[in-house]
Amino acid sequence: MDFSGEVAIVTGGGTGIGKEITRRLVERGIKTQIFSRSKGENTAQNLGELCEFVPTDISDYDSVRDSVQNTVDEHGRIDYLVNNAGLTADNLLLRMSHAEWEQIIDVNLSGTFNCTKAALRYLIKNRTGSIINISSVSGILGNPGQANYSAAKAGIIGFTKSLAQEYGSRNLRANVVAPGFVDTKLTSDIPEEKKDSYLQNVILNRFANPSEIAEPTMFLLSDQASYITGTVVRVDGGLSFG
Repeated sequence: MDFSGEVAIVTGGGTGIGKEITRRLVERGIKTQIFSRSKGENTAQNLGELCEFVPTDISDYDSVRDSVQNTVDEHGRIDYLVNNAGLTADNLLLRMSHAEWEQIIDVNLSGTFNCTKAALRYLIKNRTGSIINISSVSGILGNPGQANYSAAKAGIIGFTKSLAQEYGSRNLRANVVAPGFVDTKLTSDIPEEKKDSYLQNVILNRFANPSEIAEPTMFLLSDQASYITGTVVRVDGGLSFG
């Protein structure tokens, strides 16, 4: 994977899956900006001079626009965008508040729109831009108690397919990685008995390590995937098999 002197933005790049993606980008010599409201400073410090934490509220377009402009002013270009930031607020639909619905849509779906729109002209400019949007198997299969999260993650898939069609002629590629259950903070609070019930539907009978999501992401970003766009790659241990 030939990366040299390029610039990447990873939203939510300070923890979990995003941290692993950020680490791999830096290891390959890519100047990587972590866009996050608060979590990312320690990761940036640990990864060294190629990594920078940029405080950003991805649900606020003005905040995103300013952070993208600062990135371009400092580095002169943007080559890769990984829309990874996300959160959950699970509840059954009858109990789900409007605030719980809006928060998840604002961060997971609108955040993806905001970052893509703000960075798009710079990604197109180099005619080698690559975008990865992190969705979820919940956006494909749905999941009880996650109507808000599933809707947002399904929206990311449709958004990415439209984006790929709109700008393929400019050599911009856009793809989706859809993880299943991953061993991160988002899943650490799931009761053990519930984890066991989830695993009954996972062919590989375990949760993924964040690195197992980061590696397919790196492949899709790279020139090795130069003829892949508009695709959803399920990385779920067989959860959505068939």
